[in-house]
Amino acid sequence: MPVDDLVVEPPAAARRLLGATLRSGPVAVRIVEVEAYGGDPAGPWPDPASHSGRGRTARNAVMFGPAGFLYVYLSYGMHTCINVTSGPDGAASAVLVRAGEVIDGLGVARGRRPAARSDTDLGRGPGNLGTVLGITLDDYGTPLFDPASPIRLELDGAIDAAQIASGPRVGVSVAADRPWRFWLPSSPAVSAYRRSPRAPLAAAPAVVPGAGGRVRRNTRGGAMN
Repeated sequence: MPVDDLVVEPPAAARRLLGATLRSGPVAVRIVEVEAYGGDPAGPWPDPASHSGRGRTARNAVMFGPAGFLYVYLSYGMHTCINVTSGPDGAASAVLVRAGEVIDGLGVARGRRPAARSDTDLGRGPGNLGTVLGITLDDYGTPLFDPASPIRLELDGAIDAAQIASGPRVGVSVAADRPWRFWLPSSPAVSAYRRSPRAPLAAAPAVVPGAGGRVRRNTRGGAMN
């Protein structure tokens, strides 16, 4: 089953999602930027920057379940951010979908983000992507590989590693230099990297620059955005 491709460690799941199609009603996007997140200290991938980094709660429970389900949350209390659960059942992890290129339902997408300067900007950044796809908190826990689901994930062929860039995650104040952000440099829809001002000063690792763009910084410490 396609979902088996996501029953792996967080970075591997994140890379596998690049190039995949995420479809919500009439709008579909090609995923071009993602970030991997692990879980609590008792799990195989401790990650203090993750929503599940301190253990299971009602809010993050789906992250502890099987791979291939939708985890959504609000950033700034208004922007819906989209995550795909990964790893084996019981081990918390998920992949934040940061950016996508609209490949279907362009008219609907434009209507949802009329202020976007170009089609490239429509799904650039996690909050914008959630708006374009029309995903809300009510979609929490949606099974993404169920053919009857209103939101579906379609995994295409894996992208060659030579076409993928990696670097630090955007806006997190802890584990700030963990290179768990992955993107396709060939896509103009990739957002810009911005380090949290609350992250400890450290020399950022050398990375391949992503395409231009803007993304809002998450002001919450240890959050996925």
